[in-house]
Formats: sequence, C-alpha cells, structure tokens
Amino acid sequence: MPKKDCSNRIELMKGTLDMLILRTLLFGAANGHEIAKHIQRTTDDVLQVEHGSLYPALHRLERRGWVVSKWEIPKGGKREFKYYRLTPAGKKQLTAERSEWRRLVASIGRVMEPAGEG
Repeated sequence: MPKKDCSNRIELMKGTLDMLILRTLLFGAANGHEIAKHIQRTTDDVLQVEHGSLYPALHRLERRGWVVSKWEIPKGGKREFKYYRLTPAGKKQLTAERSEWRRLVASIGRVMEPAGEG
C-alpha cells in the first residue's frame, strides 16, 4: 500500500486536541486507538494524532475530571483495552470550548477575509 503524502497535515493548536477528544467521546466510550482513528477519518487524514500526544492528553483530561477510564474487554475480544468516557463536567467543558472555538474561527476569518475585500 503506498504511503500517504504527509505534507497536507496540520499541527494542532494548544488545547485543540483536548477539544477534539472530548467531541469524539460525545459519541460514546472509546479506547485511544479508536479516538485517534476517528479524528483521522473525520478529517480526511489531515489530522493524525500520535500516541505521544494522545495519551498525555487523555491523562490530563482524566485528571481534570472531564473523562473517566475503565479497563474492559470488548465484546468478542480477547484483549483488555482502556476505554474513556465523557463525564458531565467534560460535556460542560466541551460546550465552553466549542463556544471559544467558534469565537476564534470568526475572529481569524475577519482578519483573513475582511468585509468589503474581494
């Protein structure tokens, strides 16, 4: 299988990974691999989360009380995986971060594409 061109990948801004993880867990519990693959798939491979970034972020979110984890064996599986779930505090945090994200995107848009230009 040919290797994909990595030149179209984007570095995540600080805090963005946390928001993407929280958003992914809104769909339900997932293990780290599933979280990373979901982000990769939904961004058409533009964002690829490395384990060296993902697991420290998951541990940080857990320390803040925004996610909880539990070791489980998936249905029909033989191996145990650590599954992460969003807490009510995590849902509240996601709402706050989504609001900030929209504000940031709108602000950048006003600089990059000022009204009346074009």
